[in-house]
Amino acid sequence: MKRLGVIALAVALSLASLAIAQDDEPQPQRITRHGVGKLQLGMTHKQAFEMGLVGRKRPGCELGGPDTRSARLKAPLMGSVNYTQTTPRKVRDITIKGGAEARGVGIGDTIRDIKDAFPKARVDHSTDETFLLTLVKIPKDGGGKLRFGVSTETDKITVIGVPYIAFCE
Repeated sequence: MKRLGVIALAVALSLASLAIAQDDEPQPQRITRHGVGKLQLGMTHKQAFEMGLVGRKRPGCELGGPDTRSARLKAPLMGSVNYTQTTPRKVRDITIKGGAEARGVGIGDTIRDIKDAFPKARVDHSTDETFLLTLVKIPKDGGGKLRFGVSTETDKITVIGVPYIAFCE
């Protein structure tokens, strides 16, 4: 009987520590057609930087020209933003590689998960061979404008773009 009490106590302590550990994990930020969490499309770099949402401006994709600029997202988000080429620099698109979800769909989920959350989703295989990425487009009237990039090798979401995924390769 004493042994059973010790086992029950050990199980209770294990469950309590598991609950505490889960509370320590940050909740994923919400992705909408307007942005991610507090980071919104059209926001200036200065605003985003002062709010601690992005890092310093740096050169962007060379294919976009010499004046392109981008910045990395700050934790808990992973990814980057691209800015307009006009002054002041404003957020043009956001690429998310972790730390956020759209209607519960995030990095590591599948096309089926996307279609369940976004019934109007359209699968586009035009980039399968070039980038090894299947695009899933969410139209504006279907909860977007969003793009999910699903790896052709793992069939899992590896990148999410608001309003699109910017390719630079």
